[in-house]
Amino acid sequence: MLSLSMFAILLLCGAVAGFLAGLLGVGGGLVIVPVVVGVLDAAGLGGSHVQHLAVGTSLAVMVFTSFASVRAHHKKGAVDWQLVRGMAPGMVLGTFGGSLLAGLIPGHALRWFFVLYAYVIGAQMFLGAKPAASRDMPGLAGQTATGGVIGMISSWVGIGGGSMSVPFMSWCNVPVHTAIATSAALGWPIAVSGAIGYLLSGWQQPGLPWGAIGFVYLPAMLALMLMTVLLAPVGARAAHALPVAGLKKAFAVLMVVMASEMLFGLLRQA
Repeated sequence: MLSLSMFAILLLCGAVAGFLAGLLGVGGGLVIVPVVVGVLDAAGLGGSHVQHLAVGTSLAVMVFTSFASVRAHHKKGAVDWQLVRGMAPGMVLGTFGGSLLAGLIPGHALRWFFVLYAYVIGAQMFLGAKPAASRDMPGLAGQTATGGVIGMISSWVGIGGGSMSVPFMSWCNVPVHTAIATSAALGWPIAVSGAIGYLLSGWQQPGLPWGAIGFVYLPAMLALMLMTVLLAPVGARAAHALPVAGLKKAFAVLMVVMASEMLFGLLRQA
């Protein structure tokens, strides 16, 4: 069972993740996954499935977070729904297929993948490295293929794909606020298909803790969901007023610190 202090940590994590998801179009899962891993490890829950549970729970939380965030962005007219229709089908297929495949991947391998991804994205955000806006958005086939790749990677990290879809759209001359808002909308089909995939891939797996449905751990999901839904719209509104560039650097440092903690845990187990 989780202690009251562990629930408090999850509530705080949910508040931070929700605000960042709305503010930057990225960050929800990159904050949630390492915190859930730490909480489950501390509670001695999940065994070899801790990383699967953290990723599946993160995607389940984002079903609600992304919906709350995109409502706020839509009210400001910032979402490009034509892009959503072009990229979402590929994202759904990639995320669902990747989440089913994740059930066959050892937990430590998923954790290594998360750490490497977090370091790469943290460096990219801190340095402000991004492709120059030098091309137009590809046609439907290109959007579908790109969505599929983003969806599959997202399913192994437990994110809504914003750390990939925002730079991709910016590269294709989509204005940054539109890219962030559209990424929030694309996060919902990723979250739904990923959560269903992790539920199915973890169904009747041995060694799961009480409260887990497949690879979705309901007690953590409910605590995180409560705060992310409340704070995601606040972050979305703040995105139009706060210095996003500076906040991205701060988030990049936080991401690297959390990834480093996961890395040290992996090295201790080696």
